[in-house]
Amino acid sequence: MKNIDSYTHLRGESLFVDDLMTRQDTLYGLCYDSPKAHGKISRIDYSKAEAIDGVVKIFTYKDILGENQIGGILPDEPLWAEDEVHFWGQPIAFIVATSESIAKKARTLIEIKIEELPVITTAKEAKDKGSFINAPRSFSLGNSSEAFNTCDYVFEGETFSNGQEHLYLETQGCYVEPKENGTIKITSSTQGPTQVQKTAAKVLGIPMHKIEVDVIRLGGGFGGKEDQATPWAVMAAVAVQHLNKPVKYILNRHDDLRMTGKRHPYNSFFKIGLTKDLKIKAFEVEFLQNSGAAADLSPAIAERTLFHATNSYYIPNVQTTVYSCKTNLPPNTAFRGFGGPQGMFVIESAIADAADKLGIDKCQIQEANLLKENDEFSYGQIVTEVQAIKAWNTAKNTFNLSDLQKEVDQYNTNNSHTKKGISLMPIAFGISFTNTPMNHARALIHIYQDGSVGVSTGAVEMGQSVNTKMLQVAQEIFGISPHKVKLESTNTTRVANTSPSAASATADLNGKAVEKACNNLINRLQKVAANILSTNANSIGFDNDCILVNGEKSTLTWEALIAQAMLERVALTENAHYATPVIHFDKSKEKGHPFAYHVYGTAITTVTVDCIRGTYEIDAVNIVHDFGKSMNIGIDIGQVEGALAQGIGWMTLEEISYNTQGKLLSNTLSTYKVPDVFSAAKNVNILPLETEGNPLAIKKSKAVGEPPLMYGIGAYFAIQYAVKAFNKNYQLKFDAPFTPEKVLMSLYEK
Repeated sequence: MKNIDSYTHLRGESLFVDDLMTRQDTLYGLCYDSPKAHGKISRIDYSKAEAIDGVVKIFTYKDILGENQIGGILPDEPLWAEDEVHFWGQPIAFIVATSESIAKKARTLIEIKIEELPVITTAKEAKDKGSFINAPRSFSLGNSSEAFNTCDYVFEGETFSNGQEHLYLETQGCYVEPKENGTIKITSSTQGPTQVQKTAAKVLGIPMHKIEVDVIRLGGGFGGKEDQATPWAVMAAVAVQHLNKPVKYILNRHDDLRMTGKRHPYNSFFKIGLTKDLKIKAFEVEFLQNSGAAADLSPAIAERTLFHATNSYYIPNVQTTVYSCKTNLPPNTAFRGFGGPQGMFVIESAIADAADKLGIDKCQIQEANLLKENDEFSYGQIVTEVQAIKAWNTAKNTFNLSDLQKEVDQYNTNNSHTKKGISLMPIAFGISFTNTPMNHARALIHIYQDGSVGVSTGAVEMGQSVNTKMLQVAQEIFGISPHKVKLESTNTTRVANTSPSAASATADLNGKAVEKACNNLINRLQKVAANILSTNANSIGFDNDCILVNGEKSTLTWEALIAQAMLERVALTENAHYATPVIHFDKSKEKGHPFAYHVYGTAITTVTVDCIRGTYEIDAVNIVHDFGKSMNIGIDIGQVEGALAQGIGWMTLEEISYNTQGKLLSNTLSTYKVPDVFSAAKNVNILPLETEGNPLAIKKSKAVGEPPLMYGIGAYFAIQYAVKAFNKNYQLKFDAPFTPEKVLMSLYEK
């Protein structure tokens, strides 16, 4: 089945928040934010701004009737700053006017005086000064300190991976309307409708049932709208509460870039120990996560870094610790991979460093340590249905790795001004929210009198085609034509208390709920059909809009069955709840079984570096990926392609830059580069790995949103290989992204 939104997307007819018809009395909001990264507000004057004709009101923390607090995991983030600001771009006030242009003019007239305080911008500096979001966390297995004493080789090093801008096509935005009896409807561009509802209720000082949140679809999210869509909706809701008029707020791109958090930069320090047969015997890492000025989702992201610190390798002695470092940057947040990529980059760097110093190929160490059945991760989960070696060998054999390596070596021998590089990147990525209570979902299914079907879930459609997969589940179980099924918007009054659409778990959780609801309805309809056809309920089947008896088409149609069910007063609505079984995790012991299953795969990346200019091209990425039993291979391959491009961008081009005063310098698309058609891989070949899938995945079709992003890490090491082929004096560094400027410096390093 094709993406059900493709037709309206292509024609420009798909609706987003900014496309909604607005009421005639709609007002427009604009946030006034801090022009300094850290300091005490000694004076702020709104009088000139308030005097402009068309400015209705400027809201501050003094106008909040509930709590001035939007922190999710930790209550450490005010909606609007009170006496002190902690990052450049921190919201201070909210201007409401009769037009956007008037609000923008008013913002320029606000006068503020800030007594500046010291600014911290790096995780290293934060650690040195003891500035942390919360206490550090550690995972361990075996005894790494003792194991290092028995290793034949021990290497230590440092890595840095920078942040990454989400750059969703649709910026943050909302439209908030007053309804009767003090209720408020928020249409938001959010991955977490319940988070918006819950936070708005807390700030406004009203019950959650007074807040309705509706999400049509998002023009991209990538994690940037999981928690960080919330403040803008809540600001508008506060204004609506006071003014009893609708308020619209769509951030422009510059405001969005300045005021929102990014992927977390990490400084990390590793120690790796190997035996002579290249087995990794011990591994230690200290991760310094640059969390920004407030917790946001940093503690959860830090946890997932620990979960993925050993990637797809078995290491018997592990000690990993992560510090969430508090700095004066916008609170960094969820981003596709959710801390996993940062962890995987470190283990791959440690292996590359060891291989370089031993004078061997990195893939020798990788292959020698791949996970096997019943190996144990540092957090206690025993892995089963392991596909790491199978994916690796399939990639090697299918794409003729030995021939590729010979071609690279031959090319490098024959060419002096350009060099090629090659690398392998295996992945093992756990699927589930690592916070166990979040692994649940609901679905509400209506079968209408004419046989058409409405499906409501907690899944937010943001370009990943989750609505298409939900439709597939429903229409296959009912055996009806796809056009008979409609996916409703995600709405907190139809499906409440939802987990955000994140963690690659959306299709699994919501799909399982849809499956459960549909099967319950089918059980009722089988009994009705059995009575009509004078047969046993177990013999009834559904296919092609017809009712089957023992697999044979009967005279009874789907529409006729529904009509009879109505006459018999059979319930044609079902609300089903699904909670992932098996999973658990004890944070007091840092042990458990947090993931429903893992996704595996291997990518072989080849690149060509222009050794005169420092530029490079990604020649090919050949991937063997574990889709399980894919329920929609076209959509799934599209997800791999998109994630790969985003991963390559993070590793090679996208460089977040702040100055020492905490001001964002990479604040335009001329100063912040993302992969375009010229920097995308020339060839991407994706081969599904033949497996039985996993029963905890919907229809055994494994999650696909986040895992493929990590294939992009391979580009970093392929470029390093090429640089080393040109400059034998080059000392490996692990400082991502590996931009053309850094490559050029490395090529001529002495």
